[in-house]
Amino acid sequence: MNYEVKGILHAKGETQKRSEKFSTRGFTNKLSDEKFEQFVTFELINDKTDIIDPFGVGEEVTISFNLKGREWKSPQGELKYFNTLEAWKVQGIF
Repeated sequence: MNYEVKGILHAKGETQKRSEKFSTRGFTNKLSDEKFEQFVTFELINDKTDIIDPFGVGEEVTISFNLKGREWKSPQGELKYFNTLEAWKVQGIF
């Protein structure tokens, strides 16, 4: 599923090399609704980890992302669910 959101870049993490062929990087955007600020973390994968580099904390950006989720079963048989907001494009707002 593809989505788009606008917000203020709040924090940028470092690229984490998970394996020889897999890297991730997180960044957080501050989103505002009418009552509350929301701090939402997005994930960048592999060749996309550097697309946040041109933007500084405090800049307004538009993020295009996919909403992903998965189920995981622990060794004890407990089911858990995880969500990921995987960003694939970040653009400045002029």
